[in-house]
Amino acid sequence: PVSSSLFGSRFLTGGLGGSITHRCFYSPTPANKYERKYWCKIAANGVCYTIVSSSSYTLGEYRGRVALGDAPQNGTFTVTMTGLRSSDAGTYRCGIGSTNEGLYVSLNLTVLADATVARPTQLIRGELHGSVTVLCPSGDTHGDKKRFWCKVGRSSCALIASSDGYVDRRYQGRILITPRESSGAFKVLINDLKKEDSGLYLCGTQGPRGQDSAQEVVLQVATASALPRRPKFLSGTVGGSLSFQCPHDPKGTYEKKYLCRWKGGSCPVLLDDEGFALGSYKGRIQMSGSDPERGTYTVVLRQLREEDAGWYWCGARSGHTELTASLKLLIHKEICSSRHPGTATPVRPTSASPAAHSTPRHRSIADMTGTVPKGASMGTVPMGTSMGTVTQGSSTLLSAATPGTSAASPGETFQESSSGRSRLLPVVLPALLLLICITITVLTLAKIKLRKKPGK
Repeated sequence: PVSSSLFGSRFLTGGLGGSITHRCFYSPTPANKYERKYWCKIAANGVCYTIVSSSSYTLGEYRGRVALGDAPQNGTFTVTMTGLRSSDAGTYRCGIGSTNEGLYVSLNLTVLADATVARPTQLIRGELHGSVTVLCPSGDTHGDKKRFWCKVGRSSCALIASSDGYVDRRYQGRILITPRESSGAFKVLINDLKKEDSGLYLCGTQGPRGQDSAQEVVLQVATASALPRRPKFLSGTVGGSLSFQCPHDPKGTYEKKYLCRWKGGSCPVLLDDEGFALGSYKGRIQMSGSDPERGTYTVVLRQLREEDAGWYWCGARSGHTELTASLKLLIHKEICSSRHPGTATPVRPTSASPAAHSTPRHRSIADMTGTVPKGASMGTVPMGTSMGTVTQGSSTLLSAATPGTSAASPGETFQESSSGRSRLLPVVLPALLLLICITITVLTLAKIKLRKKPGK
C-alpha cells in the first residue's frame, strides 16, 4: 500500500518552445520506493489521463518530449517536458499508485511567450526532535525588504515567521530568520521538529508590491528518529545557579559553538567557545566543558536574575549549516520552606520519580518539579535528563522525564497535584482541637456550678 506523504510545487511556468522540470518528493518508505510513479493531465471531463509513468508508458503525442526519472534512495521523481506548446497549459498531477487516483499533488502549468526560469524546489530532510537549516537565496542586497517563511496550503501561504519579529504561536522559541548576508541570502533555522512540520514552504523577500525572489522548499521530517525528545523547561531561583548540556553531532566539525537568547524572532549571542561573553553576562556565564563522545557541551549560568527568564538556544555552526536546540528558563523569586536549606523538597509522583510525593505547603513548585536523589549531583541538568531540586542555588527541570519518556513542550500544560490531604488540613485541625477544648471547659465549669447550688 502507498503510505505517508507527497509534496511538490503547486505552480509551474514555462516558456513557449522551452522546457520545465518538476520534482515530486515522497517519503522513502519501501511501499513508496517500488510503487508506480505517474504524471497525468486532467481533461475537461475531470479524468486524469496518464502522460508518462515509471511503468515505461508514454502517451503517443508526448513521446520524445517528456521523461520521468525516479530516485528511490532520495525519495524524489522528476518529470521533464520539452518543446512546450500553448496546449500544454493546464492542471497536472504527479503521484504514486496503481491508479491516477492514488497519492498525488495537483499543480497548474502556465505556458508564456517569455517566461522566466524558476528556481528548482529545495529538499530539506530533518529528524523528529532535531533541527534543520534552510538557505534562502534572495536578490535583495540592500536589506530593505521583509524576509519571510510561510507554509503553502490549498489556497494560500500561511505566514509562520518574518524578519519584522512576527512568529506564529506554534513556533514560539523554535524558529529564527537570520540577518541577510552580503549576497542577500539568509537562513531559516528550525528546531524541536515535529511530524506536522513536514510540507511545502516558501521563503524569500517581500516588498511593497508583494512577494518576490521566492524559493520553494519541501521539508520532510523523518518520524523514525533516534533523537531523544529533550525537556524544554529549566527552572532556577534568583541568586542561584544552574547548568545544562547542549547537544551537537559528535561526528561533526564545527567552527563555533554558542548560546544565544531567543526573543521576538531574533537570537543575539550571549556566549561562544572563543571566549566571548555578552556584557551583562560576563563573570556569571561560561562553557565549563565538552563531551565529544556524547556530543554535548555544558553551559553554566550563575547569580540568576529575574530578567534571565526566557528562551535560550544552544547552537553549533558548520559552514551554512547550524545545529540548534531550544530550552526555556523559568526563574522563581523565592521558595518558602521550613526545612533545612540543604534539603530538597519532596514532590508529587511522576513517571520519572516513583518515590516522590507532594507537600501541600510547596504545591505551586512541587507540582512541576522532580527531586534529586540523595547524593546526586544538583548542579548539572542534561537536556535529556530529569533531575531537579527546589533548593537555593540549584536548578530545576520542569516536566521531569527520563530518556525514552516524553517531556512537556511549550504548548502542553502541567497537571496539578491531586494529593489525598487537603491544603486546609493544617489550618482546620488546630482550630478544631481548640474548639473541643473550649467546649469541654465550658461543660466542666457548668457541672461544677450546678453542684454548688443548694438542693430544693
